[in-house]
Amino acid sequence: MERDSIEETISAIIDCMRASNHCFSKSLQEEDVLMVKECIRLTRECADVCALALNALETDSAFAKPIGALCAQVCDTCAVECGRHLMDHCQQCAEACLRCAEACRNLAAA
Repeated sequence: MERDSIEETISAIIDCMRASNHCFSKSLQEEDVLMVKECIRLTRECADVCALALNALETDSAFAKPIGALCAQVCDTCAVECGRHLMDHCQQCAEACLRCAEACRNLAAA
């Protein structure tokens, strides 16, 4: 994979991790936390898997491709859940997750 492509993937992962952490924090402050319970769980998992993918890319891990595939799967799932909620932080998270999923799928396929 070319360095520019790796840098773009790293950028998408960082953006997704930040959006997931932000959505996680904001969702915990919602009046009806139970309504966003699954969103809270998935944003936490998404941020964790993004951190793993970021570390794999930055250390040129032999497992970067399968971790990228896992990251894409988690991001897709998180995007669907966050996309169900109308709050800005959920919508922004869903968009970042979709961008990250695409970048990680490209990484896994390279």
